[in-house]
Amino acid sequence: MTSLASVTLEVADPVAAESFHAAAFGLGTQLRVRASQAPTTGFRGFTLSLTVSQPSTVNALVEAALEAGASPVKPVTKSFWGYGGVVRAPDGTLWKIATSAKKDKGPATREIDRFVLLLGVEDVLASKRFYVDRGLVVGKSFGRKYVEFDMPSSPVALALYGRRALAKDAGVPPEGTGSHRIVIDSDGGPFTDPDGFEWEKAQAPG
Repeated sequence: MTSLASVTLEVADPVAAESFHAAAFGLGTQLRVRASQAPTTGFRGFTLSLTVSQPSTVNALVEAALEAGASPVKPVTKSFWGYGGVVRAPDGTLWKIATSAKKDKGPATREIDRFVLLLGVEDVLASKRFYVDRGLVVGKSFGRKYVEFDMPSSPVALALYGRRALAKDAGVPPEGTGSHRIVIDSDGGPFTDPDGFEWEKAQAPG
């Protein structure tokens, strides 16, 4: 079964990006960075999502991100699905931090339950077929709106969302051009998907 080892963000300043992500989220080898000056503007077509256990943990991670240099995009708030908000890292990456819980059940922590890469795609069904043909197994599917793949052993979860819907969820305009500035590291690569997201063979740890 295909597994995602990590995602690599392509950034202008790798040292600064590593420092920010370590201070804000502490994801370790699940998240890598490398230098790139590839032109990119507007929405880059993806978000990174951190799912946590309770509202106080959302607050703790958002506060840590803002203190480390992130800018607020979508204020932390309650909704019918739970509690969460969106921040933009100094390198431009959009991060959503959320929980389905409405109330705290214990003291605040910075523990992350799931790290999810959401790809905004033009045609959810076509992209779903593309990935299934490459060995990915569908875990959840909601027609043309959303697909989540079943990757129980993967440190990074993967889901597909319509591009405009994902931008709306993140609180940004859907327009964007140029490089996605992200590479997906997997035992299933290398290939490029219909929306231009690049997959590479995962590097050995170390």
